[in-house]
Amino acid sequence: MYKTLERYRSCNYASEASSAPIEAELNNYQEYLKLKTRIEFLQTTQRNLLGEDLGPLSTKELEQLENQIEISLKHIRSSKNQQMLDQLFELKRKEQQLQDSNKELRRKIQETSEENVLRLSCQDLGPGGSSSHADEANQELLRTAVCDPSLHIG
Repeated sequence: MYKTLERYRSCNYASEASSAPIEAELNNYQEYLKLKTRIEFLQTTQRNLLGEDLGPLSTKELEQLENQIEISLKHIRSSKNQQMLDQLFELKRKEQQLQDSNKELRRKIQETSEENVLRLSCQDLGPGGSSSHADEANQELLRTAVCDPSLHIG
């Protein structure tokens, strides 16, 4: 009896072991067929979106394709508009920075030009005065007003 049970077990486990690889191969093949069908469907859809192989499509399928293309175009346009608005905002920000820099440079130029005018005026009206015979009292008053730093406002 013991020998009979041993033979039964060995035959039963051997048949299960040999059937497991067959089932795995069958599952792999079914998975392969599913993937192959999916790839073919995607390739057909891609060709249809590119405007190729439209003959076998029904009117309903063509309308669905048209709707899908319109939705895609709307999405593309909105993305493009958003990018353009972002660029516009960035350019306006740069423009404002440049305008601020320009104002600052103009202010500095004006300050330096005013200082140069004052320096030149003081040098022209220096202690020796000018060689012309103009009224010396007016020259002295002008020299004092322009060249005396204590009289400058600001």
